[in-house]
Amino acid sequence: MHAFCRHPRLGYLAAVVAGVLTTLSAAPFMLWWLAPIAAGLMYAGLSESTPRQAAWRGWYYGLGLFASGVSWVYVSIHDFGYTGVPLAIALTALFVAAMALFPAVSLGLYRRLIGPRLDVITFAGAWVLGEALRTWLFTGFPWLLLGSGQVDSPLAPWAPVGGAYLLSLVTALSGALGVQLLRRRWWCALPLAGLWLMPLALPMHWTQPAGDPVRVALLQGNLSQHIKWTPQGQRTAIDTYLRQTRQLNSTPLDLVIWPEAALPMFEDRAAPIIERAQASLGDETQLLTGILQRDAQGLFYNSVVGRNGVEGEYRKHHLVPFGEYLPLESLLRGAIAFFDLPMPAMTPGAADQAPLMAAGTHIGNAICYEIIYADLVAKQAREAEVILTLSNDSWFGDSLGPQQHLQMARLRALENGRYVVRATSNGVTAIIDSRGRITKRLPQFETATLIGEFTPMEGLTPFTHTGSWPVWLLGLGMALAGVRGRRRRG
Repeated sequence: MHAFCRHPRLGYLAAVVAGVLTTLSAAPFMLWWLAPIAAGLMYAGLSESTPRQAAWRGWYYGLGLFASGVSWVYVSIHDFGYTGVPLAIALTALFVAAMALFPAVSLGLYRRLIGPRLDVITFAGAWVLGEALRTWLFTGFPWLLLGSGQVDSPLAPWAPVGGAYLLSLVTALSGALGVQLLRRRWWCALPLAGLWLMPLALPMHWTQPAGDPVRVALLQGNLSQHIKWTPQGQRTAIDTYLRQTRQLNSTPLDLVIWPEAALPMFEDRAAPIIERAQASLGDETQLLTGILQRDAQGLFYNSVVGRNGVEGEYRKHHLVPFGEYLPLESLLRGAIAFFDLPMPAMTPGAADQAPLMAAGTHIGNAICYEIIYADLVAKQAREAEVILTLSNDSWFGDSLGPQQHLQMARLRALENGRYVVRATSNGVTAIIDSRGRITKRLPQFETATLIGEFTPMEGLTPFTHTGSWPVWLLGLGMALAGVRGRRRRG
């Protein structure tokens, strides 16, 4: 492996393969054991690379990762953005190339600033810092982190300790140690075994039930995204969700939940329809729904609201660029159909919103894209007993996107020791327990109702308490160890 990756061109090929392997380690393929191999391919030969070669290797890794793993971007642009095939391909390629700059910059800087001393740990530290950069710069895109696919692996118990970034750190460190073992550096066997065996000694449960199970129904309307915002789509949405809700009137339930923007209209117009749905449920059942709101100042919000005594509401805080607002709107709007949003640009809600109170339970919220941000969800979980995520995954079409999105929701459940209740327009609708396991789910692309239950949980995991910053600081310290070593040799 070492000799293979030392040659620059073979190293670039290995980097593309490593990116594809990272995609295969995640949902829906679930080949989690490929992630350490991918990390090993990136580590092998890196210390012999020039900073320029390291940057190119990072870029080729990103090319392999995002070209294979986020092909749903093309679906969103072409199928639902009404963009022709050549332009959709060009925009997707531009997105992939731009996202590949993150590993390119991180590995290029790593090779320029970090010496070969302690390169096993400096590599893992630099990897985590690169993922942290990708999470927050330019609104962030923490999709397909190296550790995301480890939710079903023996490493999964690390998630409640340090979250997705600790999983990435351990995975990257495992890959580097594995390469050293292949080089007959037998001392690596002990720390490698420790990384994989120590989870056996970690607690299985960091949180405990806070009350009786809550009986819930999740409605999946399976409405076509192509007509959703047309008059026909509005009529179909009203008929579908009213019919599904009325069919529940003889079922004992605590909560009925509709997905993100279930009715394609603003709350002032949708209110009578929601009231009719609530009336069909009776006094013992509360209703939650995703809805678009507009306030007296003319601002628009992507929100979660409730009826029949639900306390509070939630307005989406982390918005999707090009989906909920248009960066550089004065330049881009009208340039191509994809930049013409089907609804007004949204306004972000406050960062410190309190949980909703429904069915006697404090409910934290993450609308659609927000569930991929570990620290945003952890902040909600500190005051909540369950996490609710409403989503419209119709934009993904029949691609890898919905399964990847579901896996990240599972990881949020595992990190925080909370059930995650996930209601989507066309899948994947599911209930996930506090250990990240799916207890019930609906098939995609069907109009269906999931009836199940979740248990409110109390107590905080270490990750919920601190968030990601301890792991980021650990990664920084590991990377700086190589800088100090290089200066001492100077």
